[in-house]
Amino acid sequence: MSKLTHDGMSQATAENDSTERSGAVNPRVDVLETENEYLVLADMPGTKPEEVDVRFEQGELSVHGRRATRKDEFTTYHRTFAVADTVAADKITAELKAGVLTIRLPKVESVKPKKIAVNG
Repeated sequence: MSKLTHDGMSQATAENDSTERSGAVNPRVDVLETENEYLVLADMPGTKPEEVDVRFEQGELSVHGRRATRKDEFTTYHRTFAVADTVAADKITAELKAGVLTIRLPKVESVKPKKIAVNG
């Protein structure tokens, strides 16, 4: 079960919501869960790394971005996620490549699956 909540919406709605209203965009987002981490993939075409702000505080991950569209016009990106306390906040990383922002939220060791040896 996913421990990330998108903007208070259901996962299906959030993943498919890419609306643009007066220059503001909710970027398309995919959230994946593996044994070791949560992965957030957000479409932010045309944005440079220095135009993106990713913050984690008080159990909330927020993503803000801004890119120039025309002379004196900008498109802004914004997305917020509620994050469970199973994330190792000090190990979160973000990378922007080819218009896709990848945020890695590693799980704390205590919630990762452990293989238990069976003795015979």
